[in-house]
This record gives sequence, structure tokens and C-alpha cells, in this order.
Amino acid sequence: MSPDDRSETLLRSRAEMAAEGRRIVDAARERGLTLRLIGGLAVRDHCEELAFCGRDHSDLDMVGMAREIGGIVSLFEALGYRERLHVREATMRGQVQFVRECAHESAGGAYAVHAEDHADVFLDVFRMDHSVDLRDRLAIEPYTVSAGDLLLTKLQIFGAEERDLRDVVTLLKDDELAAEDAPGTVNMAYLAALCARDWGLYYDVTRNLRRCMESLGAYGLEPAEEDHVRAAITRLTQAIEAAPKTRTWRWRAKVGTRRRWHESVEEQDGESP
Repeated sequence: MSPDDRSETLLRSRAEMAAEGRRIVDAARERGLTLRLIGGLAVRDHCEELAFCGRDHSDLDMVGMAREIGGIVSLFEALGYRERLHVREATMRGQVQFVRECAHESAGGAYAVHAEDHADVFLDVFRMDHSVDLRDRLAIEPYTVSAGDLLLTKLQIFGAEERDLRDVVTLLKDDELAAEDAPGTVNMAYLAALCARDWGLYYDVTRNLRRCMESLGAYGLEPAEEDHVRAAITRLTQAIEAAPKTRTWRWRAKVGTRRRWHESVEEQDGESP
């Protein structure tokens, strides 16, 4: 397979998976169900320059309501997926996973890009290194979780990889900062309040913001874009630091990293969001 054919295949499969994510959200809406994208494909939905945030996606990551689990299962079955029941059991009904034979072929149609297409659905709460309750926050954006929650899912990662930090930069570059929820807006007050209650979350969020600031020069941003992201990181950090901390937060801060402050979550036959 030539480099040009591989490039064409990757671009096409990314676009197809993004379209599939929206198709599932729309199909859920038609049935009166609530599903929203999370993870890399959700970041893509907020990205103004696809070349900047383009990367491979081997699965769909979504958030839904636990009380709608029956409808969610029926929806995915109607769309050609089957549930991997062991995932629901392994996560104590906090996550479900659906699979189907890969529908993304190579440029010449010679082979499937993936062995299977995965769709992972978190129920009520996004659980990774830290837990984020999303039950009351799925109506802010039409296709994804809110920009603030999406940013938080990246900033909360203890061992954030380069792609996670790039996603953070993408969101701060293309979404606005404000003190309230709105489409395409990162609610700084909301993020600051969460960090003010949980020292472990605060520690990982602020550490990853520093990492993004230190690596800004590596992303090939235009000078104006780099200045914009730098200012956004500064504003968000200041908002988090200024938020009044709870007594529990202050007690936990004294313990610091001498005690584990994040969870260790095993992936369920897929990649991290």
C-alpha cells in the first residue's frame, strides 16, 4: 500500500467515524434518548482546523444515561452493533461497549482498517483517573459533552500523552472561555469549582495545564494562536487557583502526593478516550 493510499484511507476513515458518531447521536435523539460524544472524535467536532487535530480513531466514545440503558442497547442493535456483556459486568454497570465488524475499508477496498468498530458508552459518570458526573450536563452541546467537560476529561489524566495535550490545546484554541455554560464555551467557573472540591483533580488539571504551557512552541501554531492559547491557559489557571477551597481540599493538600490521588482504570478492549 503506497503512502498516498494510506493517507487517503486514514482521512476517509476519520471522516466516516466522525459521521458515524453524529449518526448515532441523531438516531438516539429520534428515540428520545440522550447520547453525546466524548474523547478524540468529540474534540474533532470542536476543531476549526482538522489538520491540526487529525489523528487515528479506532473507536467511538460516548456518554449516556444509566436509566436509558435498555433503549441504548436496542438502538445499537438496530444500528448493527452487538453488546459485549462482560464490559458492563466488569465496570459494575458504569460502562457498556458495542462492537461490529469494521465498516472502514482501505482506499482500494482490499482490507478493513480495524478488526472491529467499538463504541464505548459511559453511563452517567465519566470514570478514568478521576470521576466526572455528567448526568445534568448532556444538553449543553448538540453532539458532544460540553467544551468544559471535554477539556476536563483531557486535563484529568494522570499520565496524559502528547495527543491528550494536543486535544487540550485544540479546545483552548478554538473554544471560548466564559463563566457560564454555552455551546462552544469552556465554563471556567464550573471547572474551578470542581477542582476546589477535589485536590487530586486540582493537582492533575493544573499539572497538565503547566505541561501544555511548556510545550506550546511544539505545536506549530501561528504567533497569534500561540498567544491566544497562552492567555487562555493563564486565565483558566488563575480561575482555578482563585476558587475558594473546601476544608477537605485543604486537608488533602497537606498529604499531597504521599498518598495516591487518582484511580487506575483498566481499558475495556479499546483505547483511552
